[in-house]
Amino acid sequence: MHIHVNGKNIEITDAIKAYVKEKVGKVANHYDQITAIDVILSVIKNPAATGKHVAEVSCKMNTGVVHCEESAESMYASIDLLADKLDRQVKKFKDKALSSDKASIRNAEEKDSAEAVES
Repeated sequence: MHIHVNGKNIEITDAIKAYVKEKVGKVANHYDQITAIDVILSVIKNPAATGKHVAEVSCKMNTGVVHCEESAESMYASIDLLADKLDRQVKKFKDKALSSDKASIRNAEEKDSAEAVES
């Protein structure tokens, strides 16, 4: 799994990159089908804007993509919120994928057992 960190209107320091990889990397423990995670960190330069630090993530898996975005007053806070949100969404995605697999396996087993009974 690869974690790519990019920045818009911000210099990506080694500390921020390490923090993102630490927080977002925990998601890989929940689902082994993740192939890549792209993180984009940006700063809104408008002084009237609230939540100036925005963090976006696109988590690519074998069966789909999960995308989420969070903003806060500091970059570290937005990364924390983003990691929590991504964690919830990946767990939800995994549960849906596993439940659909189980349903198809059950249907196949029921068909096989019904055919065996008829024979």
